[in-house]
Amino acid sequence: MKRRIASWENGHSTPDEFYGGLLATALGRSPAELGLAMESDGQQPLSPGYPASPEAAVTTVEQLWRADLRDYESLMDSEPSEPAWDEASVRWLVAPEPAPMPSQGGAGPRVGLADVATVKTTSDMFAQLDDRFGGEHARHALIQYLSRHVATLLAGQYTESVGRALLATVAESTLLAAWMSYDSGHHGLAQRYFIQALRLAQDGGDRRLAGSILSAMSHQATFLGRFDHAATLARAARMGISGVATPTLNAQFHAMEARALARTGDNRACELALSEATRALDGRNSGDEPEWITYFDDAECAAEAAHCFRDVDHARRAVEHAENAMSGTHVRSDFFATVVLADAHVRAGDLEEGCRVALDALDLGAQLKSARCVSYLAEFRQRLVAVGQSSVLDDFQEQAGEHRMWLAAEHRAER
Repeated sequence: MKRRIASWENGHSTPDEFYGGLLATALGRSPAELGLAMESDGQQPLSPGYPASPEAAVTTVEQLWRADLRDYESLMDSEPSEPAWDEASVRWLVAPEPAPMPSQGGAGPRVGLADVATVKTTSDMFAQLDDRFGGEHARHALIQYLSRHVATLLAGQYTESVGRALLATVAESTLLAAWMSYDSGHHGLAQRYFIQALRLAQDGGDRRLAGSILSAMSHQATFLGRFDHAATLARAARMGISGVATPTLNAQFHAMEARALARTGDNRACELALSEATRALDGRNSGDEPEWITYFDDAECAAEAAHCFRDVDHARRAVEHAENAMSGTHVRSDFFATVVLADAHVRAGDLEEGCRVALDALDLGAQLKSARCVSYLAEFRQRLVAVGQSSVLDDFQEQAGEHRMWLAAEHRAER
């Protein structure tokens, strides 16, 4: 306890909810009077609501970063809110113009475009780690960086143009935090980050980024089985930036809608959306695309199509698209596509090839720390269980049992 108090006095940490409450009670003061950020008081800062103003957006995202670092169980284990998806998309759609920037004339540091560029470069580094090693690998380190360094910039002094650039860049960083949280299985937390990123993108005046954030929210909603919400979010993204959308962004929005429609069993609408995605991508000009969307290329579009055809049980077409979905540069995306390819082979009746490809996926994903990857394997495992006993499966099980991620998938199935 003495070490804990010394840490508070030296400014190395702040009391958590439990000890902060004890201090407030003992001293007869409120947490606010003691300068304590008690995020969970009333649970308001942890709610998934859409912030009402730029000031509220900055305050809320900073509180969310701090609560995340404190590992609040109620936050880490929270479930997404369906009404929050509706509220965020509607409020963004009806507020097309960014609100006036909050006045920043306080005692914080003077912030320039070089500082914004530093945030962008650092976030790009975390994005590379996420892509190569999975969301669980460096998620906590990203949140530490945002909470301890980026929050200082948000409280600084900057011009209108620098402030817009800063908010847009912080939106992109918070979007990455959302993806990493989603990949780690913290779905309620991820939704909160997505929504905060959307508001920051609005205030940063970056409607293209905001559309991509809604598309990412659609991706998560499909993963969680909220297919109608997923389709609506993808359509809202397309509608909301129709005047400034690039071909690649439109392709992504159509692909996300197709993923949701495939899960509802609407084959015709799914194929129509996939056709629109392909057509849009064929018209792209890489020089006109935002840097952060360039990953969505022919291989990525093929991967989305492979998911769709697997889900509507067109196994041969799923195989065809999955074989064209390997980029060779995005480890986790290639892992997903490889598992889908394995699943499609099994659905098509080629069990031996499906098991061989699944072993390739396990080798590919050996360094990935991702709850989402484990979920893909757990779904594939269910497919194998439905096949029944065979010597091919016995051989596969023996080899797969040497892989950490396969053991995690088995453990998940047993819970």
